[in-house]
Amino acid sequence: MTSATPRATVRAWALYDWANSAFATVVLAGFFPILFQDYWSGEATGAQASLRLGWANGLASLLLIVIAPLLGAVADRAGWHKRALLAFMLAGALATGLLAGVPADLWWVAAGLFVLATLAFMAANLFYDALLVSVAPRAQWHRVSGLGFALGYLGGGLVYLVCVVAVLRPGWFGLPDALTAALGAFVVTAVWWVVFSLPLARYVPEPPPLMAEGSALQGGLRQLRGTLGHLRAYRPVWLFLIAYWLYIDGVGTTIRMAVSYGRSLGFEQNDLIVALLITQFVGFPAALAMGRLGERIGARAGILIGLGGYIGICLWGAFIRSPWEFYVIAGLVGLVQGGVQALSRSFYAGLIPTERAGEFFGFYNLLGKFAALLGPPLFGLFGVWFGDVRYSMLALILLFAAGGLVLMQVQTSDEETR
Repeated sequence: MTSATPRATVRAWALYDWANSAFATVVLAGFFPILFQDYWSGEATGAQASLRLGWANGLASLLLIVIAPLLGAVADRAGWHKRALLAFMLAGALATGLLAGVPADLWWVAAGLFVLATLAFMAANLFYDALLVSVAPRAQWHRVSGLGFALGYLGGGLVYLVCVVAVLRPGWFGLPDALTAALGAFVVTAVWWVVFSLPLARYVPEPPPLMAEGSALQGGLRQLRGTLGHLRAYRPVWLFLIAYWLYIDGVGTTIRMAVSYGRSLGFEQNDLIVALLITQFVGFPAALAMGRLGERIGARAGILIGLGGYIGICLWGAFIRSPWEFYVIAGLVGLVQGGVQALSRSFYAGLIPTERAGEFFGFYNLLGKFAALLGPPLFGLFGVWFGDVRYSMLALILLFAAGGLVLMQVQTSDEETR
């Protein structure tokens, strides 16, 4: 890798965040939770629908846990990072588009397609994250990672805004009603995801493969066994992964369950839509700013600031009564969410051997998704156990606090990842 990366390569890589964030906003955070509760689970209570959604998220994460490290190791050996990303992207887009045809009350069919689409989305992100170390010089990782998340917030927000307008004014788009527009949003998301992945396919090169005897699968298995055997020597890596596992659980659960939480509190769909748009458009400049902040004060300090913000958000969120409070909280989430994600990715990139980025980012995504295996179901269970969905916030506060405490124990002399 040269000392400088062409801007076209960096932009093409970052633009994939613009592409796949349509799924994160329209499907994960926006329309799917609302339709799952009101259309596909119309006979269930709010708590029951939230629990079903939590288990669906958990199943997708469990499946990724099984395959992520091996996928990363095989991709390192064969030089398949980009090809694997594009294959999972296409599979995820197909499953997303098929959601538009699921009839009312067939919640298990909708949940099945959602699991497949979410698994593909997360698996593609594994390879996208791993490409960071090859598209930009080390000194620019915080900034480039922040650029990706910033474009993701902007792109995801724009496509979500178009879909919201279609739901509110379906006649403008030649659609008969709001339900048709809401279901059509899944098709729009699938097309958006595919189209804006094309620059990455065209301009981002594959990292060179690790040379090994035998097949890529055999080499990947050997590499994975070797890394597992020596992982204890990478103390900063596994200690960071524990911290990340804890706090990203809270971040991911906030993204996936916020709309369901607001619906359970009795807020109208329009209130939830506006809140998500606020998060997206605040998140765009905030992610860029946090990338620059990471360069100035260090990624760890920036992450800890974000986790402190999340704890305050959860405390307020447990007591909200009015839609305007939900709007303010959405803005606060936008300020910290992208920064925590972006700085976590670049901090971790500075801890690992770059030639095994795919494999190590497989562990990174494994831990992140193992957290999602527990977080959304636990969020739902707290509401059921205590008889009030507001108690779900207690689980998030514990996760953010514990993750921050472990992160403070990660020792590294590298000034770029401190």
